[in-house]
Amino acid sequence: MEHEMIEKEVARKSVLIYLPISIGVSLLFLLAATLTGDYSLVARVGGSAWVGLLSLIVAMPIVISRVKKQIHVRSQ
Repeated sequence: MEHEMIEKEVARKSVLIYLPISIGVSLLFLLAATLTGDYSLVARVGGSAWVGLLSLIVAMPIVISRVKKQIHVRSQ
């Protein structure tokens, strides 16, 4: 029972960290593509979505493991 509560807390805290990171990276890509390139709207939005998805894939395991480590250290 306690293990489930800890896992829920890890998931909740992790989402609050890696989701803004991914959205921020995606918006940064969109801004950079808009300001520096002469790309179509579809290319900018598609590239932004792709970069957001990739950053989500990369950030998720890193953030989850760090949050787990932080919670286990705090609980001991």
